[in-house]
Amino acid sequence: MTNPPWTRREFLARATSAATALALPAVASSPLSANPSPLRGRYLTHISVVRVNQIEVSPNRSIGQDESALNTPQHIRSRREAFARGCPNGKMTWAISWLALNDTRREYQQARRLLASYHDRYGDEITFIPGGYFAPMYNTREQIRLTIHSALKLVSNMVGNGYRPQSLIAGFMDAENQRFLATEEGIHVCQGQIWSQHGIDNGDGDGGICYPYYPSREHYLKPAQGPADFIDCVCLDGWTCDFLAARRNGFQGGFNSRMGVGPIETVGNLGEQAGRHEMMATTAMHFDRGHALNGFGWVTGIWEVSIGHDDDLTWWLQAVRDRWPDTQVLTEGDFGMKWRAHNPNNNALNYRFVAKGTGAPGSEKDLEIWWYMNDEFRLALLQNWVSHGPHRVIDFTRYDLPAHEPAHPQREWSLMNVLNQKQTRPQDQPIRLAQLSSADQHRIYARYPQLKQWA
Repeated sequence: MTNPPWTRREFLARATSAATALALPAVASSPLSANPSPLRGRYLTHISVVRVNQIEVSPNRSIGQDESALNTPQHIRSRREAFARGCPNGKMTWAISWLALNDTRREYQQARRLLASYHDRYGDEITFIPGGYFAPMYNTREQIRLTIHSALKLVSNMVGNGYRPQSLIAGFMDAENQRFLATEEGIHVCQGQIWSQHGIDNGDGDGGICYPYYPSREHYLKPAQGPADFIDCVCLDGWTCDFLAARRNGFQGGFNSRMGVGPIETVGNLGEQAGRHEMMATTAMHFDRGHALNGFGWVTGIWEVSIGHDDDLTWWLQAVRDRWPDTQVLTEGDFGMKWRAHNPNNNALNYRFVAKGTGAPGSEKDLEIWWYMNDEFRLALLQNWVSHGPHRVIDFTRYDLPAHEPAHPQREWSLMNVLNQKQTRPQDQPIRLAQLSSADQHRIYARYPQLKQWA
């Protein structure tokens, strides 16, 4: 299947407003303690990106648009004020690009001082974003390592007083450089994958787990399988997406696979009313049923300062606090370290999600998706719950099999083996559980015996 040569923004420009009639809903232990308690609660992390160019793929190369006029101190201040209106006591994370760290223009000097003041005043986290989300797609591992090392020094100098971020915001980040963050830089949290992304923007990376895990040394999307394979860096998703939309490849069918809590795909595409409905419906997938199944829920998003939508950020944060007042709004590093304190390894991974379509384009109301994610495999089943159709497997990715990352920079960084939700390969057609191999069925039923009823 050929990937559409569109970006998220280009899709927004071409999208129709047919769905705008949708209505709003009525609606501390030590990090590696031997027997930590399970993580509980609802958590939201918001990251804003300050940059010069839209896609700074390396320190000396950019392939996007010049966005300096949209990353001024005024725009940064507007974003922080919008966040504070929505969540007065919350803390957010700022990710600054290489060019924005080094730009000598007066406005960027002011922007850097402003970000430093937000750490001092609010406790915000200030960190680095390498490669415009796509560092492994354009740079060797050694180039990435050197850039990160230099940039973190610049961030520390910018904030002052011995400051060191707890996390790195990366979009995509290879396993070796996540290991480098932990062992050489002392950073144990990396927003290192964009869950389910394939056929959109400048990098592909489907096959991982959408909640925190420790990556394998073999592949950043594979949970570590034991001590010899373990990287002590909590890998986090970058965008919480509608599970129904996320099963699509890129813009397959004219829909947007990244639709969820991000403003480009929601308010920008669907209009304010329907877009905000989708943002809250996606949040509810995690804070209602997901919270009940997993004991905790987590929603996250990265909003570039240049895209605006500050009023939508305020509205969303207020709506979340009104509906789920126990929600903790933390920095990326604080959340990752909190999860790490409750999870010394991947042994307890057992994430489960059940979500019905929201009715937004690409999230069909008559469909329901069931996700199971653990350290051995991930499994997704799809059903038409209105017609009581069969549960069909749309994804079964095994993590006990050997995996290999690309040796050199390239677009494709996915982990696909038995069956993948994007349906980009001939073997990826949905099947019944009984059509999987007997060994794979045994593997699934050993963990989830209740699924036998859907064979």
